[in-house]
Amino acid sequence: MHIQKKYLPIIVSLAIALGIFIGGKLSFNDTSDRLFSSNSKKDKINRLIDYIDYEYVDSINTDSIVDVTVNRILDNLDPHSTYIPKTDRERVANNMKGDFVGIGVSFYTYKDSVTVIRTLEGGPSEKAGIKGGDRIVVADGDSIFGPTWSNDDIVAKLKGEKNSKVKLQVYRRGEPKLLDFKVKRSEVPLKSVDASYMLTEDLGYIKVNRFAESTYKEFKKGLDNLQNQGATKLVLDLRDNPGGFLHIAKQIADEFLEDDKLIVFTKNKKGKIENYLATRKGDFENGEIYVLINENSASASEIIAGALQDNDKGTILGRRSYGKGLVQRDMALGDGSAVRLTVSRYYTPTGRSIQRSYENGNEDYYHEYYKRIDNGELSDASNIEVADSLKFTTPKGKVVYGGGGIIPDVFVPIDKKMENGTISRILASGIMDYFVFEELDKDRTSFKNLSQDEFVKNYVVTNDDLERFTEYLNRRSRYKITFVAYKEEVKLYLKATLAEQLYGSEAHMQVLNTNDVLLKKVKELTTNN
Repeated sequence: MHIQKKYLPIIVSLAIALGIFIGGKLSFNDTSDRLFSSNSKKDKINRLIDYIDYEYVDSINTDSIVDVTVNRILDNLDPHSTYIPKTDRERVANNMKGDFVGIGVSFYTYKDSVTVIRTLEGGPSEKAGIKGGDRIVVADGDSIFGPTWSNDDIVAKLKGEKNSKVKLQVYRRGEPKLLDFKVKRSEVPLKSVDASYMLTEDLGYIKVNRFAESTYKEFKKGLDNLQNQGATKLVLDLRDNPGGFLHIAKQIADEFLEDDKLIVFTKNKKGKIENYLATRKGDFENGEIYVLINENSASASEIIAGALQDNDKGTILGRRSYGKGLVQRDMALGDGSAVRLTVSRYYTPTGRSIQRSYENGNEDYYHEYYKRIDNGELSDASNIEVADSLKFTTPKGKVVYGGGGIIPDVFVPIDKKMENGTISRILASGIMDYFVFEELDKDRTSFKNLSQDEFVKNYVVTNDDLERFTEYLNRRSRYKITFVAYKEEVKLYLKATLAEQLYGSEAHMQVLNTNDVLLKKVKELTTNN
């Protein structure tokens, strides 16, 4: 709802009142009953809202005003304290839970139709016989195509109670009529480990995209499989990983650190310290570990990188990480919404905080990435700004710095061709996904007997493929784009996109990793050791 300027004084008043109430009541030693017990401050804010509801001359949506007010209060705390509206809370919770109940397909809305990119391996749709390229047009008698159906609406229709069944009608190219399927809904994993495979005969690779409830189990399964294949060295890829649960990061770090080694500690506003120590259950304590980070590796990713670096374990490669050293806790607000409030800071084993400054406000904080580009930090380690006052020393005498991210042991500059701005915008737009889908949809039979390994090693994207993509792109763009200097890079992304639609995220990573500068550096280090 649009709030007119004349109502801004109401919002400001509510912000002040709510700020007084929240600031005065957030004592984590109190029980929830005492925290929200009746008092004059709470009575005042409730009475004000009641006056607006029942006496104010115009009709006002007080729920909307309160939402805006809560957001404004949190904006003035720190960049990572956030409000989660009731409408978003289930989606946020599912994302961090690691699974949901559904039919097990990867899809997108293509020309107003629910189009299956691929079925998830072992999932209910695969078992029922649904295939990549199918269009789901009817679910339980309701047509689910057309511009009025949003992705959220479609997901809500296809989700349901575990073991419940949904009747689907599917259009499949080449079939004279719609196909009928009855699919039993089951738990569908939201994978947080994108890939786990061997790079060489003794070097394994695991890519983690976030730290959800299921991440440690996924990681441990992958690690066990790699060790069974002979891995004595491991690459843990945490690039672009925004973080997640602290205790999951602790469990993963524990796999690499000896008993009783300090992994991380937290400190709240009252100075209470909580230490997280390694246990006896680590299975890779004697292996070589290489951790890959970049400017988008944050929070739990930085906990692992910092724990290993400060304990003189393994090698951290890449570029300076994001710099988030604040710990949040979700707190229900009683109406289905919640606040994710910063309750403590975390510190690496040497005692450094890697939280970067947010003194100049949230907008400045979130635009630091562009400052790193402008000052040349992504290309040259000598441009990383450090403060001597934040210098720390590891047990073996290595100098490390706090105050704004983990600085890697081995700096590897950004690959300006693979991470070119134009290519990045094309990938973010999704147009390459559409092009690859349309090309694949012309004839899927040519890939029917091609294994993932054979595809990664032998499939070639031709210059003709690149030309067709360029024409496809330019028909849908105001600008005429040519890839004179980036032909091989774009062809690699086309192959990776095709690999993902055919085989999944691991194949996608395998293709991209064939030309990855950090992995080339790791292989160079392992060869020289």
